[in-house]
Amino acid sequence: MAAARKGGASRIGIGLLAGVVAALVLSVVWTYVVPHHAVNESGPAHRVIRVQVLNGSGEGGVASKVASFLREGGFQVVEVRNADRSDYFATLVVARRADLAAARAVSRYLGGPPVIRQAWNLDLADVTVVLGSDRSRVRLN
Repeated sequence: MAAARKGGASRIGIGLLAGVVAALVLSVVWTYVVPHHAVNESGPAHRVIRVQVLNGSGEGGVASKVASFLREGGFQVVEVRNADRSDYFATLVVARRADLAAARAVSRYLGGPPVIRQAWNLDLADVTVVLGSDRSRVRLN
């Protein structure tokens, strides 16, 4: 009788172990298969981050692609246009507020271009993305 209990307990243990392994496998599959978008974590109020996208790369249409990607991530794109020049070498994320949290969130979402602070009082955008000729480093998926 003790042997029967031991056999039943080992089947239960194997069943539990199989369930845990199945849950872990499903978790990994979920992480890689289901698309996840950035969560705008710009502050305690979790407000929407307003982004201006400027094309300084000299290649047409790239700002629209980046703007679409940002919109998919929950960012509010307020303006898309050409930059003042078309020969920017590096892509930059410009913080337009004293708090850098919004700019850092945009930078993380785009794959990590550098963040600089250039605060201004204009209410157009919280963050400006200036696309440079290194735009291929910007993540768009």
